Amino acid sequence: MSSVFDPLHEVAFSAFGQDVIWSDMTGNLIGLAALALGWRRSIWTWPAQLLSGLVLIAAYASAQLGGGVGKQLLVIIVALWGWRQWRGGRQQAADGQIAVRFATGRERLALASGAVVGTVAVGWLFAAFPSLSWNPWPDAYIFIGTLVAMIAQARGLVEFWFAWLLVDVVGVPLAFSSGLAFSGLVYVFYLVLVLWGLRDWWRRSGAPASRPVLEGATA
Repeated sequence: MSSVFDPLHEVAFSAFGQDVIWSDMTGNLIGLAALALGWRRSIWTWPAQLLSGLVLIAAYASAQLGGGVGKQLLVIIVALWGWRQWRGGRQQAADGQIAVRFATGRERLALASGAVVGTVAVGWLFAAFPSLSWNPWPDAYIFIGTLVAMIAQARGLVEFWFAWLLVDVVGVPLAFSSGLAFSGLVYVFYLVLVLWGLRDWWRRSGAPASRPVLEGATA
């Protein structure tokens, strides 16, 4: 039975001996734009992440990766939360954008503990129900790593970029082995943006904040 989403599952082009479907290509390009907007500390990073998640649901569903679909549903929920955080609860830097800082020791412990416990729990779930993921532990690692990165980003923490670096280490080979060649290629570009973003946020982390964000940061 056909649906309006069928064109998203069609092949856009071939790369590295694998077919690249439209949903995989489009969703990851939007995700790349979202990361670039995060580097610029623009509030538009959140709606971009939300849209990327919606499109990538189609990509992972076509590859029969239930864990990937679940991750993108989680991305959408956290993107909505992060959007709300930046609009109502963050501080502005002198340039009018979101102020960033390094996490406190307690925040780092919470993020690291959540990552370990979450990965073990989700990995066990994926292993117990093979239909959710053909490669449970790497998929669980990326699933939770993405969540941790987005939570750190929502709080304006420089550790956001370190979390993405750790996700990339596993994300690149997993994407290629899953048949989503364009996802793997985009993860490589993610790595470059992450390094630039880390440098920029690190440099800005010492800048004083001015006033609470009431209307949200501008692009």
